[in-house]
Amino acid sequence: MDSTLLTRRSSHRNRPALSVLGEMALTPARLHELCGPARHMAAMLVAAATQGPVFWIAPDWAADRLNPDGMVALVGPERFTFLSPRQPIDLLWCLEEVLRTGAVPLAVAELPDLPILTQLRRLHLAAETGAAEGRSAPLGLILTPGAGGAPAVESRWHMAPAHTPRTRAWTLSRRRARTLPPATWDVTRTRGRFEMTPAHAHATQS
Repeated sequence: MDSTLLTRRSSHRNRPALSVLGEMALTPARLHELCGPARHMAAMLVAAATQGPVFWIAPDWAADRLNPDGMVALVGPERFTFLSPRQPIDLLWCLEEVLRTGAVPLAVAELPDLPILTQLRRLHLAAETGAAEGRSAPLGLILTPGAGGAPAVESRWHMAPAHTPRTRAWTLSRRRARTLPPATWDVTRTRGRFEMTPAHAHATQS
């Protein structure tokens, strides 16, 4: 087997993970899945933790679009380039091409359905190529419907709103990671600042 390929495949293990919030950290040059009703908020948190341009890929036929007025409190909308493919097959093609260039640190694709294993493997390889030949080790995110479940992702995160009349809050769960167990946290936003605490901590106090 080609030793060069082996080196490239394992090289992402030596790159420092992107620290997003609390214990949420994402390995660069890999593909991660965000799901749940607040998956767009999770993606904004990831974008806020990066620097530089963001490519956001969403279906041309999608009814909902990101609102710059809502984004600005989290991340500058001017950093975003929006791509709107007209065919479902082009969503993953666009993501693959963006990752392969390594030109941007973060590429996000909103998907109407779960990708298959072959497609995910191509995206991982594209991200590794971008890291080796481009300007940065690109991070790939796929936003999937429902509870997610895409195969072979580096990690899977589920986020759902848990607001109260007085508190902006969410529940964030790590449902899959290659080296870490599942876990759940409470995320709160107070005066523009996000805090993340283990979910069991609040249950113990109550």
